[in-house]
Amino acid sequence: MKFIFVWALANLPVALPFDPDYKDAITPPYMVYLKSDYLPCAGVLIHPLWVITAAHCNLPKLQLILGITKPSNLKEENYLQVVGYEKMIHHPQFSITSIEHNLMLIKLSDNIELNDYVKLASLPREPAAENTLCMVSTWAYHVCDIYKDPDSLQNVNISVISNTQCRAAYKTYNIRDTMLCVGIVPGRRQPCKEVTAAPAVCDGKLQGILTFADGCVLRADVGIYTRIINYMPWIENTIRNN
Repeated sequence: MKFIFVWALANLPVALPFDPDYKDAITPPYMVYLKSDYLPCAGVLIHPLWVITAAHCNLPKLQLILGITKPSNLKEENYLQVVGYEKMIHHPQFSITSIEHNLMLIKLSDNIELNDYVKLASLPREPAAENTLCMVSTWAYHVCDIYKDPDSLQNVNISVISNTQCRAAYKTYNIRDTMLCVGIVPGRRQPCKEVTAAPAVCDGKLQGILTFADGCVLRADVGIYTRIINYMPWIENTIRNN
């Protein structure tokens, strides 16, 4: 009977992390865990008072946690900073019916203390070229914890692909110049449970925030990202005026 139970667990159609060996990966210091009463999101610290994420992460009772590796076990983290927010500002052209302009800035209620565990991400001054290697980071869920907070931070190194290649992977989507596609073509479409709005940092610059993926970006499936360079004027003006 015990053998049957173990076999059944091993064959459940559940979502596994990209690589279990990544469970103790180092959290990039710019990563922010956006915890809510609904689903969590990933965010990126770009200023001591500002976090950028996807506009679809406008979540109820949001709490921002920095310096975290395992959100499922906050008590083990020695370098956490937990902060609330003053306001959320999504891009004025964002619509819930589209994956375009999917960006939101969150102004924090207090300045973040920058240290070895919490640092700012660098914003781009030029676009990421095709074949540029990017690190995509987000949190993943272990098989036993898919209804709780995720228990591992994972990073995967994948490359920017052309919009032409991306259109081949996403034939039903209108891939615009405001979007960046990162992954392996045509994409393996392997499902997993991972935290949405993963950032793509390419050559040390934040180039994208995940807006949509049909599959698992931690398994290198192609993801569609909002191209940050196109929105730099909006980002800078919003921070300056608020």
